[in-house]
Amino acid sequence: SVGLLDAFETTGCRLVFSEADQLSGLTIDRYGAWFLVQFSSLALSLKQDLVIRFLKERFPTKGIWLRTEKGMREAEGLEIADQLLDGETPPEHFFLEENNIRYGMSMVTGQKTGFYLDQRDNRLAVARYVKNHRVLEIHCYTGAFALNAIINGQAQSVVAYDSSQSAIEQATANAELNGVGNRIRFETGKAYAVLEQLKADGEQFDTVILDPPKMARHRSGVKQALKGYFSLNRLAFDVLKPGGILVTCSCSGLISQQEFEQMLASVSQHTGRHVQILEQRGQPADHPVSPSCPENHYLKCFICRVV
Repeated sequence: SVGLLDAFETTGCRLVFSEADQLSGLTIDRYGAWFLVQFSSLALSLKQDLVIRFLKERFPTKGIWLRTEKGMREAEGLEIADQLLDGETPPEHFFLEENNIRYGMSMVTGQKTGFYLDQRDNRLAVARYVKNHRVLEIHCYTGAFALNAIINGQAQSVVAYDSSQSAIEQATANAELNGVGNRIRFETGKAYAVLEQLKADGEQFDTVILDPPKMARHRSGVKQALKGYFSLNRLAFDVLKPGGILVTCSCSGLISQQEFEQMLASVSQHTGRHVQILEQRGQPADHPVSPSCPENHYLKCFICRVV
C-alpha cells in the first residue's frame, strides 16, 4: 500500500497489510513520522532488522514501535512484547486528522495500533444518511463514527457507548477538540445491557450504529459469534424507528459476507421487520484484499434501512 500514500487525506494509514502486500505475517501502520509494526509470523519477526532498515530508507522516521496481540502471540509462538524498535517512543498523545476531523490517540496504549484506520471510508459513507437524525452508536471506542455523524453528516445529536472508560474519556476529549461536545454524549456501558435499558425506556433512534470487536477468533467460534451478532442486531431493531438506518459491522474475517447477510435475514424474519441493504461496504484501499486469501476481506459494514 506504500504507493497509495498520497491518496488519503489523513495523517494515519496502513502501509503493509500482510498477505495482500505479499508479506504474510507483517502489518505496518503509519502515523505521521511514527511507524507501528505487528508480526503474526515467527519467520517475519526474525527479520525485523530488514523491516526497520526499509522504513528508515524509505520514509522520514521519528520512531518505530512494535505492537503485539496476546492471542496472536500465543497462536504463533512469538516470544515478543510491545517495545521500541528504533528512534523515539511514540508520544502518549498524538493528534490524527481524518475526514476533516481531529482525534487524540495513543499509539502505545490504544486498541489495535491506536485507531481503527479500516473504517475511514465507511465513517464518511454513513455520514451521508444521518442529516438531522438522532443517532445511537454501540461500541464507539474513541468516537470516530459519532464525530463523522455530527461534523460531516449534520446529525441532530449522538449518544454513544463503549465498555472502556479510557476510550470514553478520549472520545469526550475528541468531541471537545472539534467543538461539538454539546451535541454528542459519550457514556460507559456494555452493549447488551445498554440496548435492553434503552428499549425499557422507550427510546427510539433514527440511526443505530453497531461496530463490535471481533467475535470469532477461531473457526470453532463462528457459530457462537453469529449468535452474538444476531442478538446484538435484534436488540438494535427494538430501538430503531420504522424506516431508520442500521449500520452494522463485523471485523471477524472468519465470518463471510454471505453469513453476515444471512444473519441479518434471520433478524428480519424474527422481528417481522423488512430490511433493505443500501450498501455492502468493506475496508479502504490501504487494506487491500488478496483473492488467494479471502480472510483479508475481513471487514463488513452494511448500511441498511429497516422498515
